Amino acid sequence: MIEIIPAIDIIDGKCVRLTQGDYDTKKVYNEDPVEVAKMFEGAGVRRLHTVDLDGAKSQHVINYKTIEKIAEHTSLVIDFGGGIKSDEDIDIAFASGASLVTVGSIAVKNPELFGTWLDRYGADKMILGADVKNGLISINGWKEEGDNKLMPFLQGYTAKGITNVLCTDISKDGMLQGPAIDLYKQIMAEFPDMHLIASGGVSCIEDIEALDKAGIPAVVFGKAIYEGKIKMEELAKFM
Repeated sequence: MIEIIPAIDIIDGKCVRLTQGDYDTKKVYNEDPVEVAKMFEGAGVRRLHTVDLDGAKSQHVINYKTIEKIAEHTSLVIDFGGGIKSDEDIDIAFASGASLVTVGSIAVKNPELFGTWLDRYGADKMILGADVKNGLISINGWKEEGDNKLMPFLQGYTAKGITNVLCTDISKDGMLQGPAIDLYKQIMAEFPDMHLIASGGVSCIEDIEALDKAGIPAVVFGKAIYEGKIKMEELAKFM
């Protein structure tokens, strides 16, 4: 059964969503992310994906106080990403209540530092962020396209013990046009033991059912809930 992971993206301490990572498309859905997190928990959700969009843009963690409040007022398992670029950032993330952290840019630009985090915290606490555009890994809030091709990038880190991978097809993100199921099938065929978290494009309950049928372990989504395309009661069978 696929794991359901709603997303809360944060700018200025508010719950927002972007389209394809474009900050100019920001839409505020709730002034209080804690209220949203409590709604998810009340519906039976156990896991929450949070993104510090200010942090992703500014290259260091900013909205950690919001994570603290969510951790204080819920029992959700929180994974946190956005702006984790230094030892201080990752320490703040865990100290603020995150159970796992999602790291993408550093895994590309400073693999040595990422390796020290793997050694210090363990692979079970780390999620490798693999944000894909035109078959290449994008970093720094999707503002920079690297030279790393997806499959070799994943191969390199699975060899180092990574099992948790959050893969976002940037072309699908926020578009409500369906997820990149063929891409995720390809990844699972190559890495059958990976705990792959699909992200981007989920528009309706049928999309989640299709991911589940394809054997994808987990899915992150947000806009479809906030726009009323998916009702929380529809997700009950997956919880």
